[in-house]
Amino acid sequence: MFINSIFQSTLPSSKGFTLQVLMESYTILAPVILSFFILVMPSRIRYYYTLCLTIIIALITAIPAFNALLNPVNGPLIFFIGGAIGTLPFIVDSLSGFFILVTNFAVLAGMVYSQGYLKPYRESKSPAQLALHNFSFVWLHISMLAVLMLRDGLPFLIAWELMAVSSFMLVLFEAEKRKTLKTAVNYLIQMHVGLFLLVIAFLLCEAETGQMSFDSLRSYFSSHSNFPLFLLFFAGFGIKAGFIPLHTWLPEAHPAAPSHVSGVMSGVMIKMGIYGIVRVLTYTQSDFLTIGLTIIVVSSITGLLGVMMAIVQHDLKKLLAYHSIENIGIIGIGIGLGTIGLGLHQPVLVFLGFTGGLLHVLNHSLFKPLLFFSAGSVYQAYHTRNIEQLGGVIHKMPQTAGLFLLGALSICGLPPFNGFISELLIYVGLIKGLSVGNVYQSITFLLILISLALIGGLAILCFTKAFGVVFLGTNRSTPNPEVREAEKGMLIPQYAIGILIILIGVVPMVFISPIVAVVSKMFNLGPTVFLDSLFPVFTQVGIMGLILIGLIVVVLFIRHGILRKRENQYGPTWGCGYTAGTSRQQYTATAYAATFAELAHPILPEQQEYEAIQEEEIFPKNRSFSQNPIDVFKSALNKIIDLIMILLKKIARLQTGNIQHYILYAFVFILIIFVLLYLHIL
Repeated sequence: MFINSIFQSTLPSSKGFTLQVLMESYTILAPVILSFFILVMPSRIRYYYTLCLTIIIALITAIPAFNALLNPVNGPLIFFIGGAIGTLPFIVDSLSGFFILVTNFAVLAGMVYSQGYLKPYRESKSPAQLALHNFSFVWLHISMLAVLMLRDGLPFLIAWELMAVSSFMLVLFEAEKRKTLKTAVNYLIQMHVGLFLLVIAFLLCEAETGQMSFDSLRSYFSSHSNFPLFLLFFAGFGIKAGFIPLHTWLPEAHPAAPSHVSGVMSGVMIKMGIYGIVRVLTYTQSDFLTIGLTIIVVSSITGLLGVMMAIVQHDLKKLLAYHSIENIGIIGIGIGLGTIGLGLHQPVLVFLGFTGGLLHVLNHSLFKPLLFFSAGSVYQAYHTRNIEQLGGVIHKMPQTAGLFLLGALSICGLPPFNGFISELLIYVGLIKGLSVGNVYQSITFLLILISLALIGGLAILCFTKAFGVVFLGTNRSTPNPEVREAEKGMLIPQYAIGILIILIGVVPMVFISPIVAVVSKMFNLGPTVFLDSLFPVFTQVGIMGLILIGLIVVVLFIRHGILRKRENQYGPTWGCGYTAGTSRQQYTATAYAATFAELAHPILPEQQEYEAIQEEEIFPKNRSFSQNPIDVFKSALNKIIDLIMILLKKIARLQTGNIQHYILYAFVFILIIFVLLYLHIL
């Protein structure tokens, strides 16, 4: 048999359990082989085949992930898959098990949603293009899972590259649009910059230890300063995660991709960068304060600038993309807090920071796909993502409006929803941090606490704009009687996500306890005392949330009872006594955020497009006005790219087409090498 699979585990041996996992190890490569049949599958069954394959992949990986997550003290599960070229270990510990379960749920939700979302594209896209899209979606899933289970450097980097290429193909779905093509290429280039940094980091480790793997980092960190190599890993993984200023690909790629792809990329793919950072932290042995301070400062800047940039966006999906950057900042604040706790030898800070950060990974993987799916439903109905052209959507798509509102309340960190729980953990950790360490560390915690509060407040401002302008009021564009609610297949995954959002808000300890165990195992800490002190607080938070939901349900039930016999009447929006206005006189997204944009202008400059009225124009012609926010980091990157392009064009002049010149270049090169050898420089 070409493939020889062996299972090893530190779990207590059990005949039934060992046989079950051994069977999984024999079938671990079957989905890889079966995925290629997507390319030749008949159109009528391709989606169902892809869905079944996605479910199989999720089940195969979820079983060891659950075992590792629920039994972290027993050690990791190890699968050896080998053949003629050697053996390859796949390792599932509690940390990777947590990320595997999060990834599987988000990908399954995206797969179910895609059936309805891609329906209009079946007329404009060929069967081969749709087949390639499904194939790339499955391979994005496979590559992310491989990233989470591989520890050897070279296989990990190959899986990392497969993840970049498969997501590139998904972003490229509407390649006939020049902007989409340019965005996809830019995304791929930046992913390769991140890969290059990771390759350098692994090679530096191999040069000292003789091994190229995550496990060799322990040996390297024990004999070298930890901060320089960690910083290299942080930059490589940070590009994927979207930390500012390494974020410039993210606001462009998410809007360009189909909404189910945006949901998966934002919900879980960028978390592979978070996973990599946390994985490296588990091997660090010194410089915790320096590393933690770096993470927490970069994350605070990321969160603040991310939400500030989101407020001034007019593209609904780009607005959500910047909120992904904001939430990466919140996750990073939790991770930085936990790392500082390691440096201060404060287990409470370690638990609160890492537990809050990892729980926010889960929470963001829920409410962000929900928001992207809802935005995708609106785009499919109205064929625009421009917030200025939308309005009154709630009248045509009430379920989508309700689901978007649920996601908006969650991402703003409001009770009784999941975002509140993870942010509360980080808040408590920052408050506890004020009383430990020296005065400078206390000031740092205070500043981070203020920045986190600002992030939450600005997020509320942004989503009152997004929900209010898009869903409330009256329609701003030409009325389309064909607009109707999204089909059930697109709503089902959104309702499933909504249920989990509420569950985490009302029974938080069910989700916090396993993550505390993960953190305990990662850093060899005892969770018992911490859980005992945490349980009553968050149990009360859950009960209060349940009471609030109950009160809302009672009020809605009473309202329904009062109004059920009355006929609904619709009229124009109340205009404070002035009823001659039109929908054009409603608040626009630009007007709503104008005051904030003016205050933030030094940080967030805007480009205005408007032709001024001249004095000689007695009868001015029609004009338009638009304001487009400028991402200063992207603008700076574009200037660097322009300089590189100018340099390359000058170098291209050497390609004269004259063979004598090419012979001269070779002669000059050999002469330079000879001189360097003579001078003992080489």
